[in-house]
Amino acid sequence: MSDELVVLFADNHLLVVAKPAGLPTVPDDSGDESLLDRARAWVKQEKHKAGAVYLGVVQRLDRPVSGVVVFARTSKAAARLTEAFRGRTVEKLYWGVGAGEPQGLEGTLEQWLLKDHERNLVRALATERPGAQLARTRWRVLQRGGAGRARRVLLEFRPETGRSHQLRVAAATLGCALLGDLKYGAESPLADKSIALHARELVLPHPTKGERVRFECEPPALEVWRF
Repeated sequence: MSDELVVLFADNHLLVVAKPAGLPTVPDDSGDESLLDRARAWVKQEKHKAGAVYLGVVQRLDRPVSGVVVFARTSKAAARLTEAFRGRTVEKLYWGVGAGEPQGLEGTLEQWLLKDHERNLVRALATERPGAQLARTRWRVLQRGGAGRARRVLLEFRPETGRSHQLRVAAATLGCALLGDLKYGAESPLADKSIALHARELVLPHPTKGERVRFECEPPALEVWRF
């Protein structure tokens, strides 16, 4: 994993970067460097900031997940982006590589997700239960590869809600657990301890201009993503 921050876009209100798998979005109990740390250091150096650097966290990706992440460079931008995410006016597109084969070519998956915070594990339920949250995910098959036990599939996910581990559980529910995702049914880890889930695209309203802006991030240059 490279230590260099990959910047996809930067202006006075937004900083959009490519998160590598294995790096936490924000500082956690591990004490490891985070994407937020790297982003602040980049702003401090590139924009010649003398004091503390403000960056608002408006979204997060799980540590083993890669892809596009946006930070807000002002408190006004942070408030407006947070409202956009809550109001579901942000379009998110992910790619995932799963083992096996889903039934059908595309569909919409609705399920109730109940999180065990102590184990950091989410369980899918068919019906509502206290504490469970409804998750809705549109999915489709993009490509297939391999054969037999090595059969794998490239999936596109468009989450309409933003629940914890939503897409990881969705892939497992479809019968094709994401490669490397031991929590949700993968048979073995990937060499870099990532899971084959990538935030491919983000479309959101610019916090000051009002126009919708699109940001894309290529998947990692690893064998698991080659079809």
